[in-house]
Amino acid sequence: MSIDAIPYVNLAAQWHEERSELLPVIEKILESGQYVGGEEVDLFEKEVSAKFKVKHAIAVNSGTDALFLGLMALGIKSGDEVITPPNSFVASTAVVVNAGAIPVFVDVKEDQNIDPKLIEKSITANTKAIIAVHLTGRMCDMEAICHIASQHNLAVVEDAAQSAGSKFMNRHSGSWGDIGCFSAHPLKNLAACGDAGFVTTNNDEIAKKIQLLRNHGLATRDRMDQYGYVSRMDALQAAILRYRLRRLPSIIERRRTHASLYRSLLNMDKLFQPEDLITEFNTFHTFVIQLDKREELRQFLIERRIETAVHYPLPIHLQPACRPLGYESNSFPVAELQAKKILTLPVHQNLTAEQITRVADSVNEFVCG
Repeated sequence: MSIDAIPYVNLAAQWHEERSELLPVIEKILESGQYVGGEEVDLFEKEVSAKFKVKHAIAVNSGTDALFLGLMALGIKSGDEVITPPNSFVASTAVVVNAGAIPVFVDVKEDQNIDPKLIEKSITANTKAIIAVHLTGRMCDMEAICHIASQHNLAVVEDAAQSAGSKFMNRHSGSWGDIGCFSAHPLKNLAACGDAGFVTTNNDEIAKKIQLLRNHGLATRDRMDQYGYVSRMDALQAAILRYRLRRLPSIIERRRTHASLYRSLLNMDKLFQPEDLITEFNTFHTFVIQLDKREELRQFLIERRIETAVHYPLPIHLQPACRPLGYESNSFPVAELQAKKILTLPVHQNLTAEQITRVADSVNEFVCG
């Protein structure tokens, strides 16, 4: 008798769980005829501001645009340098280059987040900002990063794409830096049914700039104050996100429960998964283990109908597009070693305890061989 597959993600299961409540939300928008902007977007922004305890939230059409428009609002320009880690999704570097600036990579700690102790030696007269990427749902050491930025008069950008609801020292992701940049891609904990994103800030001027930039630079329907872009959130996505924002605490709790179960079951003597510190509230966008023979384990799990992922197998500085930056292998030894060892296990909220146990048992069978 064949066993059921355990998928890495299961958006169909999420839809079936939400269907009866979410269909009327979708129908209301389709009946309204208000598809771009309007009340749903305004309400979503207000609810995000209240939820994450920030003064402003600005809805845009992707997490990538949140980062790019954030850099634009900060005045990042050609020749400026922006410090960023090399082990993120490629967007966190692409936006720097697309802004005309130069990405300067800094290696990471064992928890995969940027190492604050290595930042200062990479600061030059051209450095204008630090992008702190909160990878896997665990926030960076924002106290240390903000202190360094203050000492050197640098802006702080939180790439919070993977950390909606995460906290450091009991402060929400997106509330520490000059701006927080969130993705609401369907794979995120706070997920739209398509591309969407938002920016958070406590700075009135930055908020106003991003509001202009996302909509052609239009101050009114007929007056363009500056050149801008088209990066509006659709009303339909805003309505879906308002519904899912209310459900976010339960989604996070289920993911944290799964992570705790993994940690209790996995043979931690044979692999590595960083424990949460007392200063951290991890929302587990992903659950990443590190071990030798990663590819062998991945194949072993495939044979047992367990799907996994790797976030990310090739660091950004070694991507073909980044060759002009001049980095070589072993430029960032921690990130490069992790790229060979990391494996993301399924942790989404629609898993059962029995499925988590089956994954853990299979991993243990491999590592204890």
